[in-house]
Amino acid sequence: MNEQLAGALAAEEAAIWAYGLIGVHLREGAEQDQAHAAEDVHRVRRDDLVVRLGTLKASTPPVPAGYELPFPVEDRASALKLAVQIEDGVAQAWRVVLPVTEGAQRVDALSALTDSAVRATKWRKLAQITPLTLTFPGRPTT
Repeated sequence: MNEQLAGALAAEEAAIWAYGLIGVHLREGAEQDQAHAAEDVHRVRRDDLVVRLGTLKASTPPVPAGYELPFPVEDRASALKLAVQIEDGVAQAWRVVLPVTEGAQRVDALSALTDSAVRATKWRKLAQITPLTLTFPGRPTT
């Protein structure tokens, strides 16, 4: 379970970093507010994971100073594309936590997966990417 939780932690940390970049390329107002809200959710989940892993006395690799982007983010379209990719990645990270948890921990993992899938759908809608949803959110597409 520690490995899966560490993977979810890494995904949450990457999302926090990415939203700092995504937000500056979005339209002021509702879009930037949505990015800030998403970043806040990822921060809360990250903090919860740090506590949970600490309770389990699990070690995790240090947070990188930066991340390599999968493509240049220079405008609104590429920022929206990155938001979709980040949320899909977070959902994938939480999906592997489901089979190794039970009870309230499984509910939390499912909630995290679902929240990311819903956010990815909202970003797809803004970016006019179809289909809006994935058949099995959190499942790798390749």
